Amino acid sequence: MQTVSIFVDVQNIYYTTRSAYKRNFDYNRFWAEVTNNRLVVNAYAYAIDRGDEKQRQFQNILRAIGFEVKLKPFIQRADGSAKGDWDVGITIDVLEAAEKSDIVVLVSGDGDFDILLNTVRDKYQAEAHVYGVPSLTAASLMNAASRFIPIEDTLLL
Repeated sequence: MQTVSIFVDVQNIYYTTRSAYKRNFDYNRFWAEVTNNRLVVNAYAYAIDRGDEKQRQFQNILRAIGFEVKLKPFIQRADGSAKGDWDVGITIDVLEAAEKSDIVVLVSGDGDFDILLNTVRDKYQAEAHVYGVPSLTAASLMNAASRFIPIEDTLLL
């Protein structure tokens, strides 16, 4: 049985599916697809904690599906801009999981992860699968993936 580690950039997927389709990502269907006949080593969903009750409910749904939810506080800067980036945390977790996973699944369209996926494939000989909204996923990320799976109608609510 293949081993799989799953990493979901929740903010990225929320905004890209809303922007492209005006719909939400179907985490239950995704989980069923990505874990079918595979042993899950890790499954992380990275989110920003704004202290909002609706968000807490959503995070509890993710936990019930099987994800460990990792939260970072929402930071509002004095100039009005916001910070809540999980790129470094995702990268560290992926590198730690890659050596014990046959497949690393990244759910994001962020091109900053292309170097990470090249490392997963080259150094750890793991497959690197990317789920993303085709029109909003960086070409460099799609090219770095062993397999790109488009988030389209079957993975949307």
